[in-house]
Amino acid sequence: MDSNLVVRALGALAHESRLAIFRLLVVAGPDGIAAGEIAQQLGLSPSSLSFHLKDLSHAGLVDSRPDGRFVLYSANFDTMTDLIGFLTENCCAGASCSANTLPGCCEK
Repeated sequence: MDSNLVVRALGALAHESRLAIFRLLVVAGPDGIAAGEIAQQLGLSPSSLSFHLKDLSHAGLVDSRPDGRFVLYSANFDTMTDLIGFLTENCCAGASCSANTLPGCCEK
């Protein structure tokens, strides 16, 4: 993953509301969730939500698609996986740190 994209993604997540939005979208899964539902669950105004979704989308962390009269938002799991991979690429002195091995990878 390009380090500029990493910086953009981490910068987008470095805000309490955007982090909460992204975590909610991860829980919602690939089906996504409508903007109004996101705003309601997180107590955000529509204008604030729109601002934060734009930032997350610009960072490649969120995708949107029309669904009738609604717009559904979902986490971009490919970007999330690439970001996690970038952050853990040289973890544990080069030892493999997959999700299954992470808890014990650095034990002595």
